[in-house]
Amino acid sequence: MRRREFILALGGVTAWLGVARAEQAGPICRVGALMGYAESDLEAQDRFATLVAQLGKLGWAEGRNLLIEACWATDDAERIGRFARQLVAARPDVIVSSTTPTTAALLKQTRDIPIVFATVADPVGSGFVASLPQPGGNATGFINLEGSMAGKWLDLLMKVAPRVKRAVFLYNPATSPLANSYLDPFWLAATSLAVEPIVAPIRDPSELQPAIAAQRAAPNAGLIVMPGSFMANQSAQIVALAAYYRLPAIYPFSYFAEIGGLMSCDNDQADNYRRTASYVDRILKGAKPSELPVQAPVKFELAINLKTAKAMDLHVPAGMLQEADTVIQ
Repeated sequence: MRRREFILALGGVTAWLGVARAEQAGPICRVGALMGYAESDLEAQDRFATLVAQLGKLGWAEGRNLLIEACWATDDAERIGRFARQLVAARPDVIVSSTTPTTAALLKQTRDIPIVFATVADPVGSGFVASLPQPGGNATGFINLEGSMAGKWLDLLMKVAPRVKRAVFLYNPATSPLANSYLDPFWLAATSLAVEPIVAPIRDPSELQPAIAAQRAAPNAGLIVMPGSFMANQSAQIVALAAYYRLPAIYPFSYFAEIGGLMSCDNDQADNYRRTASYVDRILKGAKPSELPVQAPVKFELAINLKTAKAMDLHVPAGMLQEADTVIQ
């Protein structure tokens, strides 16, 4: 039996940390991670690997002075809550949280264990921190995308698909509780661009096909996919449906474009996890989360899939191709 399977057989995270204490003769720091993605999600695995690799560069070696374990909860609220309780009960030195739902679940369970969130949209509005410069509690971390990006997404989509007259905003209210921070800029941008704004809340994967198919019934529709763990976990289905119904779409994460989505504009997700490692390092060395300011993204990426554009008979302006960080042929 592999060590990971043995630990799970003993009762999950609590047993994992107990085994760590028994195995290590010297002091070791323990870090838990609550990931709001499926363990099969390769992009999420890459981000977690970036976190671990950066911790290594900062002097933290697994098995020597650090033990880190990820709980892959998907975007299911019940699983997130259950893993949050397990992690808090195990009392690690720091907990890394991937998303807004995972951070909310953890903060329901503890107000003393340090929490570093990697990609949260509005930590102040969510009640996670008192302010960005002075978080004030046991949580701090990094913002992924600001609501104003919704207007930028629509503007980019219109440059590639100028015939769009109806813009459909896809989001899941359960995993995107701060949707209004995106919807308000979306409505303003739609008004200025003479585009009809349509909001399409999706609560279950089974609702995606009819919601996207319905947009094909009327001409000149385009899609904007809001960031969130639900949309990330359904990326393959969403991209396939957009292609099948020939709907131009823009996505919040670059891996949508990599698997066939028309285009994406987002912050560098790996960079957020790289920076998250720096906060974990500082906390393990004695810093308090309340003293570490919440930081905004500093690296953004535009990805364009030319193959998809050609399949939809869309022309990408030369200027956009020059500005793009990634052009997929």
